[in-house]
Amino acid sequence: MAFFKSSTRTVPEARDIPKHIAIIMDGNGRWAKRRLLPRIEGHRRGVEAVRDVIRSCVDMGVEYLTLFAFSSENWRRPQEEVSLLMQLFVMALEREVIKLHENEIRFKVIGDLSPFEPRLQQLIRDGEALTADNPRLTLTIAANYGGLWDILQAANRLLAERPELAQGFSEEDLAPFLSMAYAPEPDLFIRTGGEQRISNFLLWQLAYSELYFTDTLWPDFDTKSLQAAIDSYQNRERRFGRTSEQLNPETAVDRLPPSGKPRE
Repeated sequence: MAFFKSSTRTVPEARDIPKHIAIIMDGNGRWAKRRLLPRIEGHRRGVEAVRDVIRSCVDMGVEYLTLFAFSSENWRRPQEEVSLLMQLFVMALEREVIKLHENEIRFKVIGDLSPFEPRLQQLIRDGEALTADNPRLTLTIAANYGGLWDILQAANRLLAERPELAQGFSEEDLAPFLSMAYAPEPDLFIRTGGEQRISNFLLWQLAYSELYFTDTLWPDFDTKSLQAAIDSYQNRERRFGRTSEQLNPETAVDRLPPSGKPRE
């Protein structure tokens, strides 16, 4: 089974444009509340923001975009809102998947789909099958997803397939069973809406991602907002356990104190 190795095992390629961006799309409800609108209107406007960000990622050369649409904890929200979110998900799939396919975008969904209505599950399966060979961008929607769930389901699947590893297994053994084994780890993680938490999203995969938090509410997040996040990313030094001197040996002398000896 082919999979991308973890940044704890290999050093990813350094790129000016992130290969993989993961986003928690937060702030839809607050966006609506500030406009005296029902919360669902914020979610509807959030779908438009998704379209804008997909277009921007394609234009910029991003290869993977992963969006946290519905967490395993979101079932705790009011039942009416959850029901409306499920309806919105169905409508978005009915309208958007064919457009994704026309634009050569691969569509994937990760998470525990078993609680979803059969109609929604079928739309997801059909969308994934239709777009499976598209090469331009891989768009992943995390729905009823949780990072802890992902690691646990991977461990359970591994042990079911390879029971001889019950006494111990390695990172390399487990990694192919994670939901996103088909994608490299995110280079850049973005959370909108002002909160500064990972909120049980891609816990394994975000180990070495650059984190970017913005007060911008998701419905207002646009190409300019995305570019600001990438600008911040480009100013980071991605060492993956190494020193600055290892990354830039030709400038290491500039970092030495007047004595010429390295600082403690």
